[in-house]
Amino acid sequence: MKVILFGATGMVGQGVLRECLLDPGIETVLAIGRSPTGQSNAKLREISHSDFFNLSAIASDLTGYDACLFCLGISSLGMSEPDYRRITYDITLAVANTLVRLNPAMTFVYVTGQSTDSTEQGSVMWARVKGKTENDLLKLPFKAAYMFRPGGIQPLHGVRSKTAWVQAIYTGTGPLWSLLNRIAPNYVTTTEKLGRAMIRVVRNGYPKPILETPDINQVGA
Repeated sequence: MKVILFGATGMVGQGVLRECLLDPGIETVLAIGRSPTGQSNAKLREISHSDFFNLSAIASDLTGYDACLFCLGISSLGMSEPDYRRITYDITLAVANTLVRLNPAMTFVYVTGQSTDSTEQGSVMWARVKGKTENDLLKLPFKAAYMFRPGGIQPLHGVRSKTAWVQAIYTGTGPLWSLLNRIAPNYVTTTEKLGRAMIRVVRNGYPKPILETPDINQVGA
């Protein structure tokens, strides 16, 4: 299996990249991002690209892939809805429309978040935008598309957030994660389980297009 990965330097993307490189069934991982991952692996190829609205300059490098694992994301804190939508919705759909044209037999996996609003009508801005993003991705003619909605995510195996204040929270709450995994398994997962679940869903499919935290934990266990 050959995989394209967006967002490989973010916390989720780091975990997904690790699982892809460990999986013997994955032949190639193409990581596309604005900055290098800092990793060296025979499976890994990286392309530095700054304009995700326009992938035409690298289109010839994007053919022949079986899956896209899309892990790009940004916090909505302090952002206006138009700015958040531009990054969350517009970039994602620009990438997806390019990839479905180049690889119609591809499976597209998108990481959203718990409480995403599929109605697009709720009062929470980020949830509405994520909901529209999910809905419009599911309308594209990919072989399959899956929306992953994790709740809290415990970073494992040296995975770190690029956002200093977020990493500080993870560092400060580290001892609580094992407790949360025991008492609230429907609301928390790990970067390891998330990465494994994404790979397994691409490989084996899943009965429904939207996976909540319990689904992710079951598939990624």
